[in-house]
Amino acid sequence: MTRIGMLLSMLLIWQLASAQQRLTEADYRRAEQFLSSKTAAYVDWYHPYPSWLEDDKFRYRAGNKTYLVDPQKKTKIEITEARSETQAPFARRRNSNTVVSPDGKKEVFIRDWNLWLRDIATKQEKQLTFDGEENYGYATDNAGWRHSDAPIVSWSPDSKKIITYQQDQRNVNDMYLVTTNVGAPKLQKWKYPLPGDKHIIMMRRVIIDVDAAKVIPLSIPPDPHRATLGDDISSNGSLADIDWAPDASEVAFVSTSRDHKSAKLRIANATTGEVREVFEEVVETQFESGRGAINWRYLPKTSEIIWYSQRDNWGHLYLYDSKTGKLKHQITKGEWVVGKLLRVDEKNRVLYFTGHGREKGNPYFAYLYKIGFDGKGLTLLTPEEGNHTITFSPSGKYFIDVYSQPDVPPVANYRSIKGELVVALEKADVSRLKAHGWKPPIPVKVKAADGVTDIYGLVFTPTNMQQGVKYPVVDYIYPGPQGGSVGNWSFSASRGDNQALAELGFIVVVIEGTGNPYRSKSFHDASYGNMAINTLPDQIAAIRQLSAIYPMDTTRVGIWGHSGGGFATAAAMFKYPDFFKVGVAQSGNHDNRNYEDDWGERYNGLVENSDYEAQANQNYAKNLKGKLMLAHGMMDDNVPPYNTLLVVEALQKANKDFDLIIFPSARHGYGEYNNYMMRRRWDYFVKHLLGAEPPKEYWIGKD
Repeated sequence: MTRIGMLLSMLLIWQLASAQQRLTEADYRRAEQFLSSKTAAYVDWYHPYPSWLEDDKFRYRAGNKTYLVDPQKKTKIEITEARSETQAPFARRRNSNTVVSPDGKKEVFIRDWNLWLRDIATKQEKQLTFDGEENYGYATDNAGWRHSDAPIVSWSPDSKKIITYQQDQRNVNDMYLVTTNVGAPKLQKWKYPLPGDKHIIMMRRVIIDVDAAKVIPLSIPPDPHRATLGDDISSNGSLADIDWAPDASEVAFVSTSRDHKSAKLRIANATTGEVREVFEEVVETQFESGRGAINWRYLPKTSEIIWYSQRDNWGHLYLYDSKTGKLKHQITKGEWVVGKLLRVDEKNRVLYFTGHGREKGNPYFAYLYKIGFDGKGLTLLTPEEGNHTITFSPSGKYFIDVYSQPDVPPVANYRSIKGELVVALEKADVSRLKAHGWKPPIPVKVKAADGVTDIYGLVFTPTNMQQGVKYPVVDYIYPGPQGGSVGNWSFSASRGDNQALAELGFIVVVIEGTGNPYRSKSFHDASYGNMAINTLPDQIAAIRQLSAIYPMDTTRVGIWGHSGGGFATAAAMFKYPDFFKVGVAQSGNHDNRNYEDDWGERYNGLVENSDYEAQANQNYAKNLKGKLMLAHGMMDDNVPPYNTLLVVEALQKANKDFDLIIFPSARHGYGEYNNYMMRRRWDYFVKHLLGAEPPKEYWIGKD
């Protein structure tokens, strides 16, 4: 070999050695500075949480200052004392195990599977039900992945009645977990129905007259433990799909079938328990009553029902006659989605709601609109581009509007019901955050795998990108279908560890694929009956398109996610092994026959109508080519750890190498072990995707 040849060979060896660089503690420490625990302090922003006063005045705290906002004077002034003689009383807070009546004088609680009443002033207690027993208790919410001793009830407006249920889970299968400790382990056993089980939790609906301690059963067979919007019948601690008449003479409710294909609007006589079925909506996939809120309302004064439906492929509001069950007309129309019905002005017959996709730009941004009951006068009330969150004043004449974008800091204004600016409240200042080295994520729009449908996401690039360098890609994924990878489209200084991971030498992508909500019905149903799709074809299509814009090395693509994202990650590694090279699958529901019944049967259909077996990740473990790390908490009562252990066993049978992290005492969220998991995740991508050596046992959050 010539001297020149030897020099070139040595140079090549040096270049290869340089490529196998070692990341230092300083590199990890710098990345850690982009976590929310570090960045939040550099954002000068005070959310105006209102303490309402008379005449729609309110006060709020901003740091060590208190402001008084007066809409009549259109002023915001600093005050020295946070109190007023005209201050309206604060709503009584519900403690952990009671629900307080609207008049604030009474509360109900559970004791020995029965419901009890307590007078708040005198502390006197009275038993309301007497036949409750274990696994057939009143107002209980302690099955599936829910564990609570708080009663699930809905008080009547006059504080004299409640509607609730007797929860029948006597024949429901048990789930088991075993503690890790010195000495004999302790068995944890609770009711946890699975898709395909013969018996699921049922609800015997009842109304209770609290003064007379009289239980009034509703004249219908028991309903499946289902709601029109979420996995559980409780919503923010209260009974979902309930709407009382103002005079408490009647209560409207929705009964949802086990497979969520049927929703029956019913009205019960609160004195006799007689039930009248008003109408039923049946869908081919799954019915839902809104986006982020249950949107139907009972209006007894005019004998009408406001109803939410996606029958025209978009989520819209409809007006029904509550006596005949006949449709009067559709209220909102168009290729966009009603999100949350926030206010119903019956006197003026006007609805106020958030909508998505009607304005140009990002369809995930929420805007506030109003429209007449007759479908006329649709008006945009918050025209500024961004994701708007709305808080109405007590009278409904004004509202607080807070809006932002992922890369645009928040602004808060107080507006009149006509949308007119009354008082500018707060505007975030991120100059210190930028000085800290922060850079915003980059919103992107690409095509889905079909090459036609627009999908959206965020890209995180290193703050010190090197010219001419192609970076490995990490795809953070949560496939839903009830949510998506991005989640909240408002501003946040940090979104998980996406930017922190980018600082270690990656480009991180977060993509909302088809099958996620807030778009059309067909978009959301893209994976119905086969959740194993996991938006993965869209993820791959997006990364390939983005690589033409950003310096991505598509020969080095990693993926990670938690829960549904863990399911998707393992599926990516098994079904697309030539594209995804490194994966970290945390607490995945890898076989939905091993996850709670309501979620799977809602988005996948009943077991007899959907091939759950074909979707189970363990059946494809033999295809693994890259590096896969699995993680799970052994006390996970949401996604039981047996989901991951099925994959572990399949990998072992296939003679595959993989990595496994077990948290003996952690539940679905890893709690105190979150930073440990984060560090191990960083190490895994650094070593196997970046091709570098991580610092040994770096401790995130130690300083």
